[in-house]
Amino acid sequence: MRRPSLLALILVALLAADPAAAQARPAPATSLAAVHTPGTAWGYDPAAGRHTLTVDDSVTGADLAALRVTAARTGALLRREPGRLRTLIAGGQAIYGGGTRCSLGATVRSGTTWYFVTSGHCATRAGTWYADSASTTVLGTRAGSSFPGNDYGLIRYTGTVTHPSAVYTHPGLLTIQGAGNAVIGQYVCRSGATTGVRCGSVTALNATVNYAEGSVSGLIRTNICAEAGDSGGPLYVPSTGTVLGILSGGSGTCTSGGTSYFQPITEVLAAYGVSIP
Repeated sequence: MRRPSLLALILVALLAADPAAAQARPAPATSLAAVHTPGTAWGYDPAAGRHTLTVDDSVTGADLAALRVTAARTGALLRREPGRLRTLIAGGQAIYGGGTRCSLGATVRSGTTWYFVTSGHCATRAGTWYADSASTTVLGTRAGSSFPGNDYGLIRYTGTVTHPSAVYTHPGLLTIQGAGNAVIGQYVCRSGATTGVRCGSVTALNATVNYAEGSVSGLIRTNICAEAGDSGGPLYVPSTGTVLGILSGGSGTCTSGGTSYFQPITEVLAAYGVSIP
């Protein structure tokens, strides 16, 4: 008797398989991009080797149940982080506008015109920004902002305050040598008006965060804590003086630990046609 060929056996096995099981899982990035529940974030986690869907303490009940289904369907790892994901209003050195305190990110320029960058959720709150809470020392006026979607803003210097190209290190100054792109595992620090300098590492790139105000994509994720008032402050490499991003938001505190997300600085520079001096 003639024995069936290997090819024939494979074809029989395929035809006998459950059609539902043969269907491929949906691409995680495509499905997760449809998640807009406030208090969630998602992206590829190189340490876990898969996409992760993160939920904070505000996500409960039916929303949490639906997200569990989404994670299972896409093969993403569902992860809970303590605290609440939020934009960190109120930061290097403090800036004030519209009753809000934030942080200055970096001084930039276009030709002979000088600006500084900060987070977009800060910049949208005021047209004029000051160096003091009494609003007596003018820093400048808003020249642009983008939030949500992105999280960056541009303020044109109009006052007389000296603005070196440096990171305030609480105390002291670190001269900024240029802008760069973050790398997974990179040792980095951030500076903010509320909690000063905190350091850690880059844990993911191209992350999306769903704030209550809207979603922001393309962010750098780190294991560095941050608190309200640190928003807009710079993420930088302390050994080289290279700025990588500006703080968008995060979860947790600097007492219990937390996660923070940063808008890449190179995207901000390209959007406004400016450069780091």
